[in-house]
Amino acid sequence: MYFMNSILVSFEYNLMKWPEFYLAILCCFLSIRWYLKHKNQALVRWPILDVLPSLLQNAHRIHDWTVDISNTIGGTIVARGPIFRSLEMLYTCDPRNIEYILRTNVSNFPKGSDYKEVFNILGDGLFNSDSQLWHAQRKIARMTFTSKKVRSIIANMSQKVVKDSLLPLLAHVAKQSSIVDLEDVFLRYTFDASFSIIFGRNPNYLSISFPSNEFAKALDDSTEALFYRHVVPKSWWKLCRMLMIGNEKKMDRAWRTIDQHLTHYISTKQEKMVQGTEEISDLLQVYMSLKEGEKDELLSKSSDKFLRDTTLTFLFAGRDTTGSALTWFFWLVSKNPSVEAKILEELKLVFSKNMKGENDGLGAKRPWVFDADDLTGMVYLHAALCESLRLYPSVPINRKNALKDDVLPDGTVVKSGMLIIISKYAMGRMEWVWGKDCLEFKPERWIDEDGKLNHETLSKLIAFSIGPRICLGKDMAFVMMKSAASAMLFNFHVEVLEGQNIQPKPSVVLQMKNGLMVRIKERIL
Repeated sequence: MYFMNSILVSFEYNLMKWPEFYLAILCCFLSIRWYLKHKNQALVRWPILDVLPSLLQNAHRIHDWTVDISNTIGGTIVARGPIFRSLEMLYTCDPRNIEYILRTNVSNFPKGSDYKEVFNILGDGLFNSDSQLWHAQRKIARMTFTSKKVRSIIANMSQKVVKDSLLPLLAHVAKQSSIVDLEDVFLRYTFDASFSIIFGRNPNYLSISFPSNEFAKALDDSTEALFYRHVVPKSWWKLCRMLMIGNEKKMDRAWRTIDQHLTHYISTKQEKMVQGTEEISDLLQVYMSLKEGEKDELLSKSSDKFLRDTTLTFLFAGRDTTGSALTWFFWLVSKNPSVEAKILEELKLVFSKNMKGENDGLGAKRPWVFDADDLTGMVYLHAALCESLRLYPSVPINRKNALKDDVLPDGTVVKSGMLIIISKYAMGRMEWVWGKDCLEFKPERWIDEDGKLNHETLSKLIAFSIGPRICLGKDMAFVMMKSAASAMLFNFHVEVLEGQNIQPKPSVVLQMKNGLMVRIKERIL
């Protein structure tokens, strides 16, 4: 007993000596009480730490969390980072504010140095650059993607990969009655298609044997690391990078692999261009053949780096985003048989016109692949893809920085240096933007009374961004998606296995967390 009393006396003495202990206990008690009081709210704003704990707590469901916040608190919210880091953030899914930030006053909302630091693997590519460097690259990219030559390359390469790789693989799977992960299939398809368009050669990642690919794996690893840089404090991921641990170690390995492959592809293509042994048949050759007068001085000084950053940017944009978009599209179509029937009706009509009534196409060689001219006239298929991108935008979040103080259309005050987070995912689910049927998959909302695409509704599609920085690869993405979707739906029926837990993966690109397991069956028309 004497021993216990001595301990208590000593403990009380130390408490009196260290009042900080009382403060720590008090802060802990108040924090717990605060959490219990607010835990059922979509956004708990903690003392001192503000929104950081809520962000980390919901990182696994970050995109659906933005919907919860928008529905319960509002379409625009101003928050602060921890008190020891004076970072102010503005979140919005209000289309009025998005229009203002991305189009009306775009010069006040650049990507900023923080964005470039997070996406440093892309170098000085089009996604990362601002100001003069961005204008120089944008000019070249616009000239490239609007050229008849490049449009032809995109259409032909996409159609070739569909015909020679995608459909044979699906036919094999159907014959074997196998179960496949459709997301994996689409990511392989878009990797091969994008790679063929950019480098002029098919890596055959999409084949019956489902081979591994070191370059594709490196892209996956780097994308995963990029997401975690968005949800953890900057100081933390920088410390991990310095110590080479966790996702930063994975990023370093992926970066090295990517650079090794790109260096090889670029140098090989340069040698062939010098020898004059190849006609221009890919994007890399188009960029290499640009005359000095067509380039900006900033780009000419570092030609190899410019080619590296440009090709990697295009590969990132063309592969992951288009592959994930196709996955969500087929999942939505499988849940809406009436939509599938209408798309098939449109495809059959185009097919019949091609066959010009010859035995109603019964003698046509199967599987059938639609060409670029066919794809242009597919209004309902285009509308269905737009509707899928509304609900599941491939890049669900956009981030900007404010240069100067400003006021948004809804009256929210923006301060200089503020981080701006735009949720395309949440905007697509707001009833006050799309109506009471906002969560329904309705391609008809994109079609006007004359049966043409509704330009007023199209103006609200922000999956490819809007304004001066709208994605120049938008048409390329639609060609790749339509090529695959039209051929697959016309020749096969995709049956999604029941009981799957379908939800978005926490990533900078909106992929499915657990993939999409399906059975493929040949369609009998």
